[in-house]
Amino acid sequence: MENCLIIAELGTSHGGDRAKASELIAAAAESGADCVKCQIVYADEILHPKTGPVTLPGGAVPLYRVFKKLEQKPEFYEYLKEQTENRGLLFLATPFGPKSAALLKKMGPKAVKIASPELNYRSLVEEIASWKIPAYLSTGISLLGDIERAIEPFRGGEDRLCLLHCITAYPAPAEEYNLRVIPLLKGIFGCGAGVSDHSADPVLVPVLAWAMGASAIEKHFCLSREDPGLDDPIALPPKDFAVMVKALRRAFTMEKEAVAAEIADAYGAQRGEKVLGDGVKRLAPSEEANYERTRRSVHALKTIRRGETISGGMIAVLRSEKTLRPGLSPAWTERIVGKQAKNTVPSGEGIRFEDVF
Repeated sequence: MENCLIIAELGTSHGGDRAKASELIAAAAESGADCVKCQIVYADEILHPKTGPVTLPGGAVPLYRVFKKLEQKPEFYEYLKEQTENRGLLFLATPFGPKSAALLKKMGPKAVKIASPELNYRSLVEEIASWKIPAYLSTGISLLGDIERAIEPFRGGEDRLCLLHCITAYPAPAEEYNLRVIPLLKGIFGCGAGVSDHSADPVLVPVLAWAMGASAIEKHFCLSREDPGLDDPIALPPKDFAVMVKALRRAFTMEKEAVAAEIADAYGAQRGEKVLGDGVKRLAPSEEANYERTRRSVHALKTIRRGETISGGMIAVLRSEKTLRPGLSPAWTERIVGKQAKNTVPSGEGIRFEDVF
């Protein structure tokens, strides 16, 4: 049997409550997860205060303010790690910037996860690659060139790297998953590949992903879809997560061709073929609009007046989301510093090429 890591993504569904976090971790363990993942959130590392409402599975929310409320002291994340490892599970966490990365590194993790929107955040990726521990990189809202640039810092350590094919939509249509991309990623980049699944069904995408050679499968986990967590409406409650695990464990004992045939019988050959797709890595229809807005770009932290010299403290690498305009790729950050602004850039807005060059 080949190894396949089953990841229960708790995200921030604990709401900062230790008791609920402990309950979530216990339920994930009892449901058969191998790994529990959380997110280390500091609002200013992710969004500008002027971001405005962001549409999530439960509706539009003032995400910057919500993230501020979710910020926790280091002891909270150490508690999550302890609770997870005490149950014999792998603790995995996602940092979103230098502060959360420094905290996570100090905790001595055995592995780390980079979320899809941070795939182009070069300085963060380079920092994590320098840890030389297993890393999982989600590849939603990305093209092959984006992935190639993201994994450059991991060159020579491909055995520690696993790309998670993903669609950045909540929920994501199963028929858009194009799971034949999994062997494509493995073949092109010479590393492991799996899936971060945001679709609703507990079996269809995970089991077919295994049939395509996935070495890791991640699903959002909750106690109830009625809970107030940001991702709870599209997460799997314990009963459904256990159904997924049971189906996967059974699939692990079968030939992969037989697994695909069984899914075709259960869901229909036509639907199964749509989920498998053509294996061409492209943006899925449900995530295309997020390509520039969810990924990172350079934004003004304060209003930068025309003629002002741009300093590092004036800018940040953030997600634009729907209200603010996107800016230059994070790769331009160092080249912007020291330049004179050619246009006034309002606080929060992305800095464009014509604003500095």
